[in-house]
Amino acid sequence: MKLKLLAPFSLLLLGWVIQAQEVAYEEYDLDNGLHVILHKDNSAPLVTTSVMYHVGGKDRTAGRTGFAHFFEHLLFEGTKNVGKGEWFKIVSSNGGKNNANTSQDRTYYYEVFPSNNLQLGLWLESERMLHPIIDQTGIDTQQEVVKEEKRLRYDNSPYGQFLYAIGKNLFKVHPYKDPNIGYMDDLDAATLEDVIAYNKKYYVPNNAVLVVAGDFETEGAKKMIADYFSPIPKGAEIVRNFPNEEPIKEQINATFYDPNIQIPATMIAYRTPGFKEREAYVLDMLSTYLSDGRSSKLYKKMVDDQKQALQVGAFNIGQEDYSMYVAYALPVGETSLEVLNTEMEEEIAKVRTELISEKDHQKLLNKFENQFVNSNASVEGIANSLARNYMLYGDTALINKEIEIYRSITREEIKEVANRFLNPNQRLVLEYLPEQPAQN
Repeated sequence: MKLKLLAPFSLLLLGWVIQAQEVAYEEYDLDNGLHVILHKDNSAPLVTTSVMYHVGGKDRTAGRTGFAHFFEHLLFEGTKNVGKGEWFKIVSSNGGKNNANTSQDRTYYYEVFPSNNLQLGLWLESERMLHPIIDQTGIDTQQEVVKEEKRLRYDNSPYGQFLYAIGKNLFKVHPYKDPNIGYMDDLDAATLEDVIAYNKKYYVPNNAVLVVAGDFETEGAKKMIADYFSPIPKGAEIVRNFPNEEPIKEQINATFYDPNIQIPATMIAYRTPGFKEREAYVLDMLSTYLSDGRSSKLYKKMVDDQKQALQVGAFNIGQEDYSMYVAYALPVGETSLEVLNTEMEEEIAKVRTELISEKDHQKLLNKFENQFVNSNASVEGIANSLARNYMLYGDTALINKEIEIYRSITREEIKEVANRFLNPNQRLVLEYLPEQPAQN
């Protein structure tokens, strides 16, 4: 009797927690087009200031790849009022931390300070937007930094190039075919004029969102935002017209050699809808069903029961225009990559032809409820979510209502989406192999 009562009580409690964690925010626009989002949380004396620019690896011209990632580094070089090499010193000496990251679709900068240093965080980001120093010395310095990062994280890291290997085979004309970090020859060929023009085009207030989240006084924050950001000139309207990919109608077979590995891998990838589409949410759930945890279908079958794989997984790589759904496995002993492909396809085929069980469906819903609660557990996380939801999804309110999308996904819809996007004739099969020894 107690067990029967416990389940509904747990669901009621979880629902209360989710409702209690609803994120309150205010948003408005400055005259120059900068979108501002404020989230007040006085529970700890910390404040996050962040700026997301709608510019990523895909925003490039032929022969000039990697500029967005390059700018992630370059815009820490200094400004008219922040000396070269002083940025990180200013932040750390005032009790703060900061960082930045770039994807194919956006670039994100943020600082976290004690709440009495909100003004400093706002000033730094306004300096980055209005007064960056872009000169040949800074370009030369950061070119070497990016090259070293590429050597460390990609060229010399085991399996470090798998995303590049998938992207260049899954896309033919869209910029997603090129790596986010770019090609080093393109960076070497970039002129000072190229770099200045890129900054002028993309790092403008009407291509950005500013988020202030944490412990602050609202009217004071608004005044500082107006003082520091309103004088920044609006940029020209940015028009994107990326080419569309033709549907994949026949299996693509490809091989990639990685000199840093000893154990090969097989990767099955599908080109799927961009992350704003409902189908992307369904594919997120499907990847969790197939490979999240030791009890998931792929892991239990191929690692635990059949002892065929050292590692196996499936995940949906969300991107703005097209996403990539990837299943992968590393073999045990003499197990062939063909066998691994067959076993993975068998599980994917089951999702195309059969409804997942009601028990597994409920388990998925519980996992996504938990993820939703955790994603809003920190002010830093909330700042990122607010910026991303506004800039990339066009709906700031997703921070509170996104879970409703997952709750509405049925077993029938999972089957239907798998049938539309995860068929053998729509996939790339990539053999990711140790580099072959040189022939004598």
